[in-house]
Amino acid sequence: MSGVDWPRLMRLGLVELGLAPDAFWALTPAELMLMAGGGAGGAGAMTRAGLDALARIYPDGSRGERHDGG
Repeated sequence: MSGVDWPRLMRLGLVELGLAPDAFWALTPAELMLMAGGGAGGAGAMTRAGLDALARIYPDGSRGERHDGG
């Protein structure tokens, strides 16, 4: 027995987070926990204030810069 509660993790990913099965199985446990609002240091899920702060630090390019590596 692996000690992993797979039914609970699958319910979290597939039902609560609405992930497609292939997306669920491609995640690492750490990625799944971050999506669920957990993570290192007890940080919670991203809030609107957190998103606004990131947008101020890393604004979208306004001069036609590409962000896709091309």
